[in-house]
Amino acid sequence: MRGTLLTVPVLAIAVAAGLGTGASAAGAPGDASTTVTIQAEGTDLSGVVTSPRPKRCAADRVVVVVRQKGARGGGDDVRFATDTASLEGGVYRWSTGNTGTEGRFYARVRHVIGCKADTSPTIRATRNP
Repeated sequence: MRGTLLTVPVLAIAVAAGLGTGASAAGAPGDASTTVTIQAEGTDLSGVVTSPRPKRCAADRVVVVVRQKGARGGGDDVRFATDTASLEGGVYRWSTGNTGTEGRFYARVRHVIGCKADTSPTIRATRNP
């Protein structure tokens, strides 16, 4: 009986700790919005990262390019490339260069302290004729 009584408080603490972790991964209420875009020129993939707090949320932000295999978010998408956004002409740009790969791609930035995560729409890259 004594073991059962101790298990309930420990379980309650573990659940509360897990809920707190999940909320911070999605973005805390005070986090700044972030937007990541993607475009294709042939098989060159590039885009920008914008935020109301550009020095904190766009500068040096790691962008992950994901190749979409089936339905988006279906679990079979593949991490394809990464780049870091850097200031060019007043905008934080990222680019993979010429990948040589056709397909459907989207870009993602993860949650970092003070900045929300974002995922771009899916685009299609095709080789230029």
